[in-house]
Amino acid sequence: MSLESPARPNRALLLKLGIAAVAGLVVLALVWRGLDLRVALAAFLAALREAGPAVFFTAMAILPACGAPLLTFVLPAVAAFGPQLGTVNVVLLSLAAITVNLCLAYAVARRGLRPLVQGLVTRLGYRLPAVDSGDAVDLLVLLRVTPGVPFVVQNFLAGLAEIPFGKYVGVSVLLAWPINTAFLLFGDALLHGKGRAALLTLCAIVALTALLHLVRKHYERRKKPAEDAAA
Repeated sequence: MSLESPARPNRALLLKLGIAAVAGLVVLALVWRGLDLRVALAAFLAALREAGPAVFFTAMAILPACGAPLLTFVLPAVAAFGPQLGTVNVVLLSLAAITVNLCLAYAVARRGLRPLVQGLVTRLGYRLPAVDSGDAVDLLVLLRVTPGVPFVVQNFLAGLAEIPFGKYVGVSVLLAWPINTAFLLFGDALLHGKGRAALLTLCAIVALTALLHLVRKHYERRKKPAEDAAA
């Protein structure tokens, strides 16, 4: 089993950094011209509530498979719909939407627009990893915990590599649910100005990120002897 390095510079990461930089400059310019961020944020959350939870969670389940950043939905979800549905229900609906999304991206990559998806992944600078029948879980864990690989690209690569669907869903939710739960609660605390809660959830995110880093190192150490033996 091998997880190939990007074929060329990570265009997806560069694109994300570029978008973030432009967005930051736009926000700074608007603040400089007198934009009240609190008013703008309240209007944004009100617009989400007006659209309704059905529209929001349906979009959350579908649009990230088309390339929309998942955090765009995760961060405001509880702040927008927690008062109406309850925090626990919003978290459960969000995790369900994320699960539907990763299943949708897998199906598109494996059964749907395979040539188009494969070309897109290649243009973003990734190579299709080779997977042996007994290495599917190892490959999927490495995909999920390797930094810099967008969530949608992880899902597409897993589908293109034809990782068994049951293993794909089981490992994916085991790794995706805890970190996204932390981000859901962090977004709520941040958008409502709850400093202590924001700090606690941020610490949880850092701890989970560190744990994923340790998991990645563990699987990389497991992979190296196997590759040396095969050489």
